[in-house]
Amino acid sequence: MGERERREQASAERITRREALRVFLGAAGAVLMDRGRIFAQVAGVPAAQASKPAKAKAVIQIWLWGGPAHLDTFDPKPEAGYDYCGPFNHPIETNVPGIRICELLPQLAKQADKYSLIRSMTHGNNGHETAAYIVQTGRQPGERLVYPCIGAVVARFKGYDAGYSSLIPPYIVLTSPLGRFDEAGFLGPRYKPFCTGGDPNAPRFVVEGIVSEDISDERQRSRRDLLSSLDALRKALPDNPQLATLEEAQSKAYEMILGDARKLFDLSQEKDDLRSRYGRNTFGQSCL
Repeated sequence: MGERERREQASAERITRREALRVFLGAAGAVLMDRGRIFAQVAGVPAAQASKPAKAKAVIQIWLWGGPAHLDTFDPKPEAGYDYCGPFNHPIETNVPGIRICELLPQLAKQADKYSLIRSMTHGNNGHETAAYIVQTGRQPGERLVYPCIGAVVARFKGYDAGYSSLIPPYIVLTSPLGRFDEAGFLGPRYKPFCTGGDPNAPRFVVEGIVSEDISDERQRSRRDLLSSLDALRKALPDNPQLATLEEAQSKAYEMILGDARKLFDLSQEKDDLRSRYGRNTFGQSCL
């Protein structure tokens, strides 16, 4: 069997990126906060309707620094006049009666029954950095105690404390931490996000600190084997719990480098037309 045939056979035996996503994200536990029942009871919804179990196993938060204003997207106010509503003053109806959004979002207007709009949340801070802290932590800035952001809280209570044991960290940020995204606060460093770094739009996107562009898979395996053969301390103290923990961490790191877990970040497995729909730029490819 030639080298090309061996590569094709190995590729066929490995799972795809989307299959890997289902496997690793499905391991998160799917035990989500049952707030829907409480809110429904407050709103007077019958218990039978309020007791539907949550289906989501993962959450994707898209954070738009300085993104389009709510008046230009999901909360148009054409009656307020040009000084307030801006140039987009012809909102369109959605497929949900009573909800209108900006005329530039016709595809989203067709799917308004698939998402929820929150128009009641507000604060009086005009600074992006401090406003981000308020939204991410629910606390006002200026306190001596640093509070954890949303991702860190979920990583603890719906991640590690809920029995999460996947190779993929429960809290991932693409690509670099922005503002309070990397704040675990008083929860401690264990709940900080895993930040990939790099540029997903690059020809070969790699996770910084885990994979080097200049090192092949074969060389990574050789390094792992060499490290294992030279690890005299582990051999001398086989029952040491601290060394066992370190060995487990090393094993997970190499699984992310060489195993199926790396496929989660391998956008080369996606079709070109799909990648183009997301936009051939850092933000679009990060969303994918």
